[in-house]
Amino acid sequence: MFSATQPAQGRRWPRGQRFTLSPAGVDAEAGYRDAVMGVRSLGRDALAQAERRWAEPLGLSPADGIVMAEIRPGRRSLADLARALDACGTPATQIRESVDRLVEKGLVEALPLPGAPGGPA
Repeated sequence: MFSATQPAQGRRWPRGQRFTLSPAGVDAEAGYRDAVMGVRSLGRDALAQAERRWAEPLGLSPADGIVMAEIRPGRRSLADLARALDACGTPATQIRESVDRLVEKGLVEALPLPGAPGGPA
């Protein structure tokens, strides 16, 4: 009964969880960069349209592209992404939803945690 009144939390990631682009994510992020670079000088409406055209075939939100662009350098945590996207006004909840969606689509991978089997020591 109470669960209907609570907002959906999405997936819970361990503190310090880091993410990287998968091989498919590298290609998708490059497509995002190509899409937005070609229209940057044409204004906000053209940029929004380009982001939608990029996102729809992938089943993503247009805002997922900027999150992927921030993950591209590699090994980024949710806190890293929140700091990087703070100036854009992107709330942490939206970043978390984006990361969840990107992991679900196989475009972003959660890296093994330090001390976990297969993770860095």
